[in-house]
Amino acid sequence: MAGMGKRMRPHTLTIPKPLIPIAGKPMVQQIVEDLLKICPEKITEIAYVISRAFGKEAEKNLVAVAEKLGAKGKIYYQDEPLGTAHAILCAKDSLDEKTLIAFADTLFIPDKNAKVDTNKDGIIWVQKIADPRQFGVVKLDKEGFITDFVEKPQTFISDLAIIGIYYFKDGTYLKKEMQFLIDNNIKEKGEYQLTNAMENMKKKGTKFVTSQVAEWLDCGNKDATVYTNKRILETYFSNGKSSNPKTDSTSKIIAPCVIGENVQIINSTVGPFASIGDNTVIENSTVENCIVQTNSKIKNANLSNSMLGNFVEFSGNSNDASVGDYSIIKN
Repeated sequence: MAGMGKRMRPHTLTIPKPLIPIAGKPMVQQIVEDLLKICPEKITEIAYVISRAFGKEAEKNLVAVAEKLGAKGKIYYQDEPLGTAHAILCAKDSLDEKTLIAFADTLFIPDKNAKVDTNKDGIIWVQKIADPRQFGVVKLDKEGFITDFVEKPQTFISDLAIIGIYYFKDGTYLKKEMQFLIDNNIKEKGEYQLTNAMENMKKKGTKFVTSQVAEWLDCGNKDATVYTNKRILETYFSNGKSSNPKTDSTSKIIAPCVIGENVQIINSTVGPFASIGDNTVIENSTVENCIVQTNSKIKNANLSNSMLGNFVEFSGNSNDASVGDYSIIKN
């Protein structure tokens, strides 16, 4: 998760993308909690590969997420964007025994019937998609074992896209194969690719199989993130969730939505599909299908399909607002 999330600006100018809240929790916490749901064994350590630019406060928050979930949190840095294998190898001190790997913008809704089989050599989560040219894909034999890994094929190879979740029974072996790529400067499209390491492992006898999730969700830009927030709310909070915000008799909260602490709602309608951060005030407004972070003020507004940062003041109508921290918008 060392990328700077440029497609999510202005929100990632002040907060690392993996800490942006989705349905009331940091994106990375949603990912880890969903991994816990499919992992039959206790997760003892969570290693984060980040940029040093994230800062100490973000590092502290990431470690706190791990500890909240009963694991030890460790921070590693990737100082150059040299590919997926290079990024994972930055956490080499944590690559040992049974290992789950996830890319931090890969949110998903787990398939309850697809638990991690920790006896398998390796598991690659995939999703069938219409246009696989921007993804790594896999080919399978008749027995369901992976025969080929292909990175971003421009001619059709397979429609089974790798979604960025992996299980390896032997993390030490994986570490050795990724180090081999770097030691021998083996690159694909200018980067050290995890798929190349897996290809070498397969040639040496490792048996990789696939698994699937119920739904694969993207957070690559504002619209995708708002949609992902909606789907998480629909799935996990169908009955609504609230910390009992202060509301008056003319206000209404329509589930599903997540509302933080010390939120005030005055003569307004909030929801459905709204995530509202702590200490936010909403007055004379309608807010639906939106992510609003903390300490913001929305007054005389009609907001939908929008994303507001922290300490934002907003008034007016919009069904497509994307407003970063400490901004004032008056229409």
